[in-house]
Amino acid sequence: MGFVKKIENFICEICGAKVKGTGYTNHCPNCLWSKHVDINIPGDRDNSCQGLMKPVRVEVKHGEYSLLHQCQRCGKVTKNKTAENDNFEKLIMLSKTGINT
Repeated sequence: MGFVKKIENFICEICGAKVKGTGYTNHCPNCLWSKHVDINIPGDRDNSCQGLMKPVRVEVKHGEYSLLHQCQRCGKVTKNKTAENDNFEKLIMLSKTGINT
């Protein structure tokens, strides 16, 4: 089974932003936080952890930007692509400091 595209709107549990999903949305574009909901593939929504995932670092590889998130409940670290509508100032701050303030 591969990636499951599922359009889901949500309200961010960190900043309260109303996020309109695209089927690829996996974090809040305003504060960059995510939620630990998938186990094996993006979109499976089978993870019982449900912990909030803090953006901890930005990586650039071959011109593509990725966010690294760390689950505040279980500690798992995941990498996710950034999106065009992500808060650019927060991405820059995170890339300089390595922490989200």
